[in-house]
Amino acid sequence: MPGETGMTKENTLQIRRAELSDLDAITEIYNEAIRTTTATFDTEPKTVDQRRDWFDSHGARHPVFAAKLDGKVVGWASLSKWSDRPAYDETAELSFYVKEEFQGQGIGQKLKQTMISEARKLGFHTLIARVAEGNDVSLYLNKK
Repeated sequence: MPGETGMTKENTLQIRRAELSDLDAITEIYNEAIRTTTATFDTEPKTVDQRRDWFDSHGARHPVFAAKLDGKVVGWASLSKWSDRPAYDETAELSFYVKEEFQGQGIGQKLKQTMISEARKLGFHTLIARVAEGNDVSLYLNKK
């Protein structure tokens, strides 16, 4: 019987800290968003090496999480440093992306909930999300 995300027990969603071995899939998902949406604010696809620099800039304080379904990365989320100014040390940018074919199954919502919980544990007081006009799904998830 489908769970709250519409997924069955056979395809259980696992959300955990991302590992370097997830980077190819994370890059693929990000590039899909660059090609098909305005969500990333990037205009050219990124190489895995470019995303490696991004990945390496994250860590314990600004983690990246991966959503895996049946062992395959289908989405990811991150907390990124918002500003170099010390007054913003308790502020982070929240980003999350789900592979197009898996959207509408509650994965984005679960990623967002996981990251909000993680941000609380890490002592963040403010989360900021950049959402382009016309991105109704992201607006809905962020308002929720």
